[in-house]
Amino acid sequence: MLQQVLITGGAGFIGSHLGDELLANGYRVRVLDTLEKQVHGEGARRPEYLDPRIELVVGDVGDREALSRALQGVDAVYHFAAAVGVGQSMYEVAHYTRVNNLATAVLLEALIAKPVKRLVIASSMSLYGEGLYRNGKGENTLAVERSVDQLRRGEWELRDDDGAILQPAATPETKPPALASIYALSKFDQERMAMMIGRAYNMPVVALRFFNAYGPRQALSNPYTGVLAIFAARLLNDSPPKIFEDGLQQRDFVSVYDIARACRLALESPAAPGEVFNIGSGEPRTVRDIASRLARLLGKEELQPEITGKYRVGDIRHCYADIGKARKMLGYEPQVRLDDGLAELAAWLESQAAVDRVAQASAELTARGLTI
Repeated sequence: MLQQVLITGGAGFIGSHLGDELLANGYRVRVLDTLEKQVHGEGARRPEYLDPRIELVVGDVGDREALSRALQGVDAVYHFAAAVGVGQSMYEVAHYTRVNNLATAVLLEALIAKPVKRLVIASSMSLYGEGLYRNGKGENTLAVERSVDQLRRGEWELRDDDGAILQPAATPETKPPALASIYALSKFDQERMAMMIGRAYNMPVVALRFFNAYGPRQALSNPYTGVLAIFAARLLNDSPPKIFEDGLQQRDFVSVYDIARACRLALESPAAPGEVFNIGSGEPRTVRDIASRLARLLGKEELQPEITGKYRVGDIRHCYADIGKARKMLGYEPQVRLDDGLAELAAWLESQAAVDRVAQASAELTARGLTI
């Protein structure tokens, strides 16, 4: 039976919730985390929300000595440590490659020397690029990347050869990757490296492609984190959320509690090794709707989203999850309704403070020519 579990990056948003889920189901949990300033703020202190029963090792996955200490006596590993953010990845290329690609390689070399009974990799929906679409005949089709000229005209939707707008459809794991950012490339690299090494050394590996996670403990002062945390930072500082394009782009917002449960299922399911799973809600929502809902729940209806009409390099138009495979093979079923999850998030936000760095991040992208 698996007993001792290591979560790399486990002091963060998703990793800490997974720690809670594993503790509640009888596992012992150790975390390896750098307590990165961009995520945890100044001071590198143990987060108050991290359960005291969780053993924390402060260190970098890319540091072989720290990693060796963290792996002692471990039966299974969740690899969540990563630099996160589409926009930032397009100019901090070496940083994202070092943290996401090279550190994963260091971990895999350690596991070649001392294999574990299961490795679960946190992958991302970003590697799909555009999601799956349907044409006017109702046929599934792969969308062609939008041209710069089209984006400059503010024509946001994808079209077929006849000029008809393509309709988004649920995206399955079988859709080929369309890597639109360094971040997406690095997550795909993590996933493929782990699967290769797992097959070569007979080590069970599972990859989970997370969609847009939300919930308490998000890093509110990190302008490159999840979109809901970015909106929250703006609203808490009495500023309207800024939205690229027209705000009608569709995403899949999934509660962090559902993600944590899916992660545990990936550890326990005998059918999971060697497989890749979408972990989302399976329901598309527009970014504009999500921003408006959060403003209303925080009692700031007057701070309606600011639609910028700009495009950020690396962004896609529509993508939401087909979760049929996770339902069938993992027994995964989303349990947190969006209204309930947002209400809990809003209640947590009432006690939080956030530094609004969105304008600074936007200026950085603009200065580098990464917005159109």
